[in-house]
Amino acid sequence: MKNKFHKLLFLFALSAFAVSCSTDDDHDEHSQETNQEHTYLRILVSDEKTTELSLVNPVDGTATFFNAKFPKSALYTTESGRFAGIIHRADNTVETFDSGFEFHGDHVDTKGTPKFGFLTGSSLLPTHFKSKLGEILTFNDGDGTLAVAKESDVHTLGAKFTTINAGLLAHHGAMATFSNGTYAITEKDNSIAGTLPEKVKIIDNTGKTLHAAKLVTKGIHGNATDGTYAVFGSSSGILVVESNGDQKYIAHPTDFGTAWFGTILETAYPGKFVGFTAAKGAFLIDVVANSVTPIFENTTIMQGKVSYNQKKLGVLLHSGEFKLFDLNSLSLDKSATIIAETDTKSTQKPQLELTERFAYITLPTAGELLQVNLSTLAVKKIKTSATPYRITIFGHENSVAH
Repeated sequence: MKNKFHKLLFLFALSAFAVSCSTDDDHDEHSQETNQEHTYLRILVSDEKTTELSLVNPVDGTATFFNAKFPKSALYTTESGRFAGIIHRADNTVETFDSGFEFHGDHVDTKGTPKFGFLTGSSLLPTHFKSKLGEILTFNDGDGTLAVAKESDVHTLGAKFTTINAGLLAHHGAMATFSNGTYAITEKDNSIAGTLPEKVKIIDNTGKTLHAAKLVTKGIHGNATDGTYAVFGSSSGILVVESNGDQKYIAHPTDFGTAWFGTILETAYPGKFVGFTAAKGAFLIDVVANSVTPIFENTTIMQGKVSYNQKKLGVLLHSGEFKLFDLNSLSLDKSATIIAETDTKSTQKPQLELTERFAYITLPTAGELLQVNLSTLAVKKIKTSATPYRITIFGHENSVAH
């Protein structure tokens, strides 16, 4: 009887040891994953003073360098994640750049080496960039047109953007693509002074008006879409436009006064968007519930960006403090001072982007990109060109090869 009892004790201890080892292994594996960036993600950084582009591999902390056509370019990522759009607004030019990584559902194929695409655009003041349904779009402030191209044509020799003319006046405008392939596009009727538009109509890919504007605002800036709803920042209220032509306002919080959202960001959650204004902070906009909920109320925000998977919100304050919020629960996940204070009058401020594992912050005067671990808040420095200007993340949050 005593021997059987001792055997049971031994087996129980052995089982507990096995579970403990298994748990430790799982913890080590999870720790390794969160302490290393996804293999097939890259960071593209433009330069303020030179044409140099820094292509950063965040896994090993190295950068390779390319030359764009002009300095001081804005950078964006296409819907597929494979390509970047390089916008030279003042020089009326758009370039494309290939990460070389093509996503196939559960793995990533490497398609050659990183390089510029053949696809280029030439239009008057290309400014607002969007990419949906396999298309690459810019709104051209200089003449109120859209320029459109296919991602599949990036490497087609001689490929150019085509122009969609909807009969608009030149203005600082924006557009959004619906899931049915139509576009919501801003209109300028000069009912207010300045370059901001007042209305939004819906057009097809020839520029034909399908649904005329129903509401007239006192100014529009900033927009986003989830394919069903297009949301525009407006001083008259948050303007929500649907593909069937329906339009409505969602009221700003009662204490906003004259403040309004000049930036609207997409999230991973249908019908939910992030609205940002430096005068008040960052808020969650629910277009179905017609609600506006505070995420972080603060008047010293320098940058606010949604993560690459659109599930987190990163906020960088002028003080150098970084805060990370969960967009599902709206809870604060992390907070720490990462960089030195930035003067609000600085002409070039640090730029922020983030993945599910790391935040990336440019240091414009140091020629560096900071990589901030979102689990530990440990910081690594990566050398870039001398005066980093704008940044975009492209590639895929995946480490599995073919």
